Amino acid sequence: MKFKAEIDIMPLKALLDPQGKAVTSSLKNLDLSEIDNVRIGKHISLEIEADSKEAASAKVEEACKRLLANQVMESFEFELEEIA
Repeated sequence: MKFKAEIDIMPLKALLDPQGKAVTSSLKNLDLSEIDNVRIGKHISLEIEADSKEAASAKVEEACKRLLANQVMESFEFELEEIA
């Protein structure tokens, strides 16, 4: 079976997000001061071949922990769906 994973990786809330701060500041300069506390992360899409949704989920989690996300500074969450 083939699955598609949509992964969101974000900086931990306790850490400073310099990109987010820069965007927040720029939005205020563009008269969009209603927008605040911008946080910038990564979105990754991937496809995986696995025998079950549980097996696919375990592989995606392993990929996130070992390569895609720096767990010291980032958190991740993902959604998994079967594709034809």
